Amino acid sequence: MTVQSSLRLAVDIGGTFTDTVLMNGDLQVLATAKTPTTPDNPTLGALDGARIALELAGQRMADVTGFIHGTTLATNALIERRGARVATITTAGFRDILEIAYERRYSQYDINLTKPDLLVTRDRSLTIGGRMTAKGQELIPLDRDALPVLLQQIDACQADAVAICLLHSYANADHEQQLARLIMQHRPDLVVSISSDISPEAREFERLCTTVANAYVQPLMSQYLKDFADRFKAEGLTCPILMMTAGGGMTTLDTAVQHPIRLVESGPAGGAILAARVAAQSGETEVLSFDMGGTTAKLCLIDNYQPQTARNFEISRAERFIKGSGMPVRIPVLEMIEIGAGGGSIASVDRLGRLKVGPQSAGSEPGPAAFAKGGAEPTVTDSDVVLGLIDPDRFAEGRLKIDVDAARNVLAQCLAGPLQTDSIGAAIGISEIVDESMASAGRMHAVESGKDLATRTMIAFGGNGPLHATRVARRAGVSRILIPQDPGVGSAVGFLFAPVSFEIVRSRYATLDDLDTDALNRFFEDMAEQASAVVRAGAPDQPLQQKRGAFMRYHGQGHEIEIALPDRALASTDIAGLKAAFEQEYSRQFSRIVPGMTIEIMNWALTVSTHAQDIRPKVQETQETGAQRDGTRTVICDLTGQSITASVYMRKTLRPGDTLNGPALILEPQTTTFVSRDFRASVDANGTLVLNREERGE
Repeated sequence: MTVQSSLRLAVDIGGTFTDTVLMNGDLQVLATAKTPTTPDNPTLGALDGARIALELAGQRMADVTGFIHGTTLATNALIERRGARVATITTAGFRDILEIAYERRYSQYDINLTKPDLLVTRDRSLTIGGRMTAKGQELIPLDRDALPVLLQQIDACQADAVAICLLHSYANADHEQQLARLIMQHRPDLVVSISSDISPEAREFERLCTTVANAYVQPLMSQYLKDFADRFKAEGLTCPILMMTAGGGMTTLDTAVQHPIRLVESGPAGGAILAARVAAQSGETEVLSFDMGGTTAKLCLIDNYQPQTARNFEISRAERFIKGSGMPVRIPVLEMIEIGAGGGSIASVDRLGRLKVGPQSAGSEPGPAAFAKGGAEPTVTDSDVVLGLIDPDRFAEGRLKIDVDAARNVLAQCLAGPLQTDSIGAAIGISEIVDESMASAGRMHAVESGKDLATRTMIAFGGNGPLHATRVARRAGVSRILIPQDPGVGSAVGFLFAPVSFEIVRSRYATLDDLDTDALNRFFEDMAEQASAVVRAGAPDQPLQQKRGAFMRYHGQGHEIEIALPDRALASTDIAGLKAAFEQEYSRQFSRIVPGMTIEIMNWALTVSTHAQDIRPKVQETQETGAQRDGTRTVICDLTGQSITASVYMRKTLRPGDTLNGPALILEPQTTTFVSRDFRASVDANGTLVLNREERGE
């Protein structure tokens, strides 16, 4: 056994599978593992995956020098409503912030409108006296005499956690901090989250919702992360565990315990990081990242090797594609659209005789019927098995046996009769619907961002991404696809390339006309000190870099656009440049500027991070050669619906320059790439599969 000088382990716990990747200091993947997620205790599935990967590489847990973890636990707790019982405390007179919300219906004419579940009922919405102005000046002192009554109210509603969101606390957090200290002094077992720590931005409704969501998952995540760290320590792990965040960076366990809301969507963020890296290696400046796992599919737009970012998103929408129907959360995130379309998505026939797929998932327990673990509902994976696209003997490295008859029977019993077809017809229907759902989600996401998919290259990964990539790309109007190495565990691979980082977005109102740059520089220094302390805890010896931004708008507008700032102290001479940058970006988005209008800055952003590895495109000519075939399989053609013979290739035998025509299946340990009949595949200098759509005769 050779002990590597640098050995890093990444674990991504998804809704269906847990992905594990072991990488050495030369950025070579030594081993991967895909194991079923264990819902009752996700740590157990993570341990299984880590043991398998280490055994394959001939290494020990004690040899691991870096450990990165991402999990869907916080996301699932919010969606499935499995968190703490939360009480809110707001400024007197503002009890109904959650009830009032945006003062509008998200669907104006829907008489059966379902309001978003914001986790806290009105009887648990408490208040306290005291008042800050919008400039952070104390107008009325905090009513400390009201504390005994407030504690009685908290006890009466049996709250496990408290979310404190006082008016204008983003400008002055003193009242929130006082109140939190008093509550914890008298009720030390309560979990307390304050908005000035969690989301120090203007707009009370979003700030309160974010603080509530943080308090809601904090007890669960605190217990989970402690158990996770203890079990891996008992297994022999000696290095610190870093957590992946929704913003695409890593942070420490202690920070994750205090800000668990930042762990929401941490797995998909790793996938976007991988896609950005692959784009940089291949010189692709316009990319659509397509990550299809067992439970969901995630799509992200990437331009100039940078994933699209956002500062807010909605959790658990009542109406999947309608903004305002979910719980708003205001944290830094990599922006993507996520839909319930994965390998485990369940297919059914509604009362009108229509075939529907998802968003419900069979998960890992019991999983699809083809897994032979008791699943009794038809899923996307069952349809792929029936269509011949999954080799039952080589699925998941043979550790998970595929029962083809069970898949065929469940489609016949549950769908074939109502749809007046057979199991193959039902499988084709499932494939058509789920692929169109993912393609339409991608088109909608692009349109909302003012972009076009037709000019983009798709980068596909995840356990099911390569299997569905050509089918989705054709419907989305995309003609070029890249499949990176180890795509089945792509998000976990992405974890290993993420920087240690922490981002702060804080409100401080100003206009360009009266911008006090000296005061602003002191403001940034305070944020930099706070963010650097977090990053230093996870990367004590590495050099750090800063990224600064301002969220600007014309006076009277409701929303802002982000403008990059110089990564240094600002001077009064920079103001003209800020105005020009704002007008250039505003003109790009809205095709015009508004002359003579006052420009306002609402929020300021600062990210402190370790340096990301510089990647240069590795694009070189390779001699075209024929790929070595490893047999054939009968599959159902996705263009004609008829049986067709597909060539089978093992990815480990493919070399740069190898080319092949569809229909073909390219097998590897964690996934299968399906090359449709209208695509041609080749291997580039990076070892990436490149699929190009071609118009060929029948």
